[in-house]
Amino acid sequence: MLEIVLQPRILESKDWATVLFVLSFVLIAATRGVFETRFADFSKLIYSDKYIKIYRDSANLMNWFTIALFVVQVISFAFFIQIILSYFGFSSKTDWVQYIQIVTLLGIFILSKYLIEKIIATSFDVEEFNEQFNLQKVSYRTYIGLCILPLNVILFYNDTPIDFLIYFLVAAILLINILTYFISLKIYQNLILSKLFYFILYLCALEIAPYYFMYYWFTKR
Repeated sequence: MLEIVLQPRILESKDWATVLFVLSFVLIAATRGVFETRFADFSKLIYSDKYIKIYRDSANLMNWFTIALFVVQVISFAFFIQIILSYFGFSSKTDWVQYIQIVTLLGIFILSKYLIEKIIATSFDVEEFNEQFNLQKVSYRTYIGLCILPLNVILFYNDTPIDFLIYFLVAAILLINILTYFISLKIYQNLILSKLFYFILYLCALEIAPYYFMYYWFTKR
């Protein structure tokens, strides 16, 4: 006699992710509506530095445009990190508890890094350079976060990992970050040479060490 054994099928909830994706797109739409001209300039950042030249004032680092897109950036990068960890078998991409941990860690990391940079810049009397350099980094990083957001949606809801897309995104993000630093070096080369000690300290302590410790922490976990 044939014996049939029924096993319960466990479905992981993705509702929390849907809410966050919708919230992100709503924030983008609202920011575009309120800051129409600025958003138009920002959208051309990949091939034009007009946005950097126009909004280079340090006050632009803490206005509502930057804050709203910073929230979207953190949400987007947190999803991307969780998808990467899931792809390599370190976690599940539908684990909302781990996502909260990643968002919290990422937010604290970025804000702590900014505050430490602020303290060092004040100590070495290079606040103007630090603000402009940070604004440029934030602008490009936010642009990357917005670009990978729809790709995060595809990767999150697709049960079969898209190997090429994952490796392409990782390589593209690393390449764009490296290019951003080279562009910054070219723009501020005279100021960097006059504050060479500060720049070496900044590069080693605040650009290399934090990412190394984050990599070490994730791999050990």
